[in-house]
Amino acid sequence: MLPAKSAHRMALRVRSPTYHHDVLALGFLIAALGGAVLGWLACAVVIHRPRHPAEPADDLPEPLEMEVLRRSSTGYLVLDAAGRPLLSNERATELGVLRGGMVDRRIAEAAGRVSVSGEPVDVEIRPVPVAALLAASLVTPPPPPSAVLAVVRAIDHGRVLVAAADESAAQRVEDVRRDFFANVSHELKTPVSAMGLLAEASVDAADDPVAVRRFAGKLQSEAVRLGSLVNELIALSRLQGADPLLDMAVVEIDAVIDETVARVSTAAENNGIAITTDRPSGLLVRGDRSLLITALTNLVDNAINYSPSRTVVSISRVLRADHVQIAVTDRGIGIAPEYQERVFERFFRVDPARSRATGGTGLGLAIVKHVAANHGGTAALWSHPGTGSTFTLRLPAFDAPPSRPTPDPHAPGRPARSATAVVPLTVQTAGRTADQSAVGTTTEPAHRGAP
Repeated sequence: MLPAKSAHRMALRVRSPTYHHDVLALGFLIAALGGAVLGWLACAVVIHRPRHPAEPADDLPEPLEMEVLRRSSTGYLVLDAAGRPLLSNERATELGVLRGGMVDRRIAEAAGRVSVSGEPVDVEIRPVPVAALLAASLVTPPPPPSAVLAVVRAIDHGRVLVAAADESAAQRVEDVRRDFFANVSHELKTPVSAMGLLAEASVDAADDPVAVRRFAGKLQSEAVRLGSLVNELIALSRLQGADPLLDMAVVEIDAVIDETVARVSTAAENNGIAITTDRPSGLLVRGDRSLLITALTNLVDNAINYSPSRTVVSISRVLRADHVQIAVTDRGIGIAPEYQERVFERFFRVDPARSRATGGTGLGLAIVKHVAANHGGTAALWSHPGTGSTFTLRLPAFDAPPSRPTPDPHAPGRPARSATAVVPLTVQTAGRTADQSAVGTTTEPAHRGAP
């Protein structure tokens, strides 16, 4: 047991804090308050700090650029300083610039020259092998381009850019132009040469009046042929121009047919051909009257020239689906299927010898096609060898009346009547059958050239 005095002192020590104890407690309190204030300030700074919009990444435009490059109709290829491909699109492979990962030899040689000179170089690549297209696509490829023009130029850091474009359309236009001039030269040369020979023969036969008259007659025929060719070339050139028709007016189809029949009546009579037409219809179109007469005259002339004697050429008109259809039907030799796609081409003839014998220039049906196109219409053909042909001029009707259904001649209680009125313009020949008056054969559209 401790003495009572000692116990009392110990109790006093426990109950009475010292000076150092108070200082320590106050420090802890101040530190706690300071930490809380600092934490609150830090949170306020973080919460109220202004938020700046996120800056776009440098690679965002890249997907758009790659998409444009992929969809471009121009083939692009970038080569490094060593001539190795760095970047290309699928079109470059389709055009043959890059084949199986290897640069075309002509492109590689041009790139080498560009790296030295720094001047752009044009390279023609034709034809493009089909294997190049098969490598670019697993599906059946389209027809390969017939002409590709590539421009090779230096860019930076020794790299070379190749831009290739498909020039097939321009090449086709150039081929057509070259063929046209070749055909024109040939067609002009033939009558001019014949006229020269006939003139020389006339001079040599000056003492023989009969021979002179014979040569003069042939000379006149060649002069007429030459004049017709020049006139049709001028007409075709105007029709193919970009200028719209200037003499557009409301035209009566009946008047066009009547004028056409009057123009060809002499030729039809000389060839023993009868021309028939259906009844007047009152149909109207908007167009150039002289051009429409020229087109229809070309169709009827063509039918007369390719029909045997003692046959009929029929002209009919009808309104179908707001379009006026003028059909010229012959009972001639017909046109073989392999030629039907070309009969509207310039200078195309199914039988060149027969065409020259009849004075044809090979431009008549080409003029018909362009006249129809300039009037917003079409020219069509139906033909069967040995049966005959039907050429149809289809034009938009002007203020067309509502079309009436064609009555059925075999319907009960309705008397049968003829669908056309036959107007013979030449003396009817013996042995003509009843079916020679039929007109209105159904036509099928096509794109063709002149027999």
